[in-house]
Amino acid sequence: MKKVHFGIVLLALALVIPVPTMAGVDVGVNISLPPLIVFSAPPEVVVIPETYVYAVPDVDVDIFFYDGWWWRPWEGRWYRSRRYGSGWAYYRRVPSFYGGIPSGWRNDYRDRRWRGHPWNHHRIPHQQVQKNWGNWKKTNHWEKQQTWGVQGLKPRTRSQPHSRAVEPKSRAKPQSREVQRRQSPPQHREVQQRSKPRQGKPERGGKEKHERKQERQQDRR
Repeated sequence: MKKVHFGIVLLALALVIPVPTMAGVDVGVNISLPPLIVFSAPPEVVVIPETYVYAVPDVDVDIFFYDGWWWRPWEGRWYRSRRYGSGWAYYRRVPSFYGGIPSGWRNDYRDRRWRGHPWNHHRIPHQQVQKNWGNWKKTNHWEKQQTWGVQGLKPRTRSQPHSRAVEPKSRAKPQSREVQRRQSPPQHREVQQRSKPRQGKPERGGKEKHERKQERQQDRR
């Protein structure tokens, strides 16, 4: 009896709920995972010059290590994992580091050349890169190690925000007498005016008055 009742409920739901709505209940798309690669030993890597991306050179597919993750492209999609040989999960975007990886990096690796310069690369054990990648990136390790082992390579300078230069303070210009007079308090200006001797031309007619005075004294005699 219970089975009949349950079947009736399901039939009623099928009739009431539209088909597109029922189809949208499970919209997940199964994305196939890349095939596993069997390594006989933990893979050694090489650091790509001018980056902090590490690549596995001994396999035919691209496997990179960057920022604590292993990365792998496959059939137009990207996958990443905390382990190099398994645990791959679909990654929705192209990793940011991939734009700095030349498509012909394997040929450069085989020819030991990078941008026309000898590339004396060396292989890094898996344990070392897993343990030290964060500190290496923080301390600019590969710039200090003879620029990634590339002879004559000038490292590209990272763009830095423009800092304004501190201009020296200009020397104060001497103020004119007029400005000093305006800025000085009234009491000070009054004292200055009293103490300042009169300058200019002598009083007109003074010589004539003195001569006339001498003439009058002579007449009295």
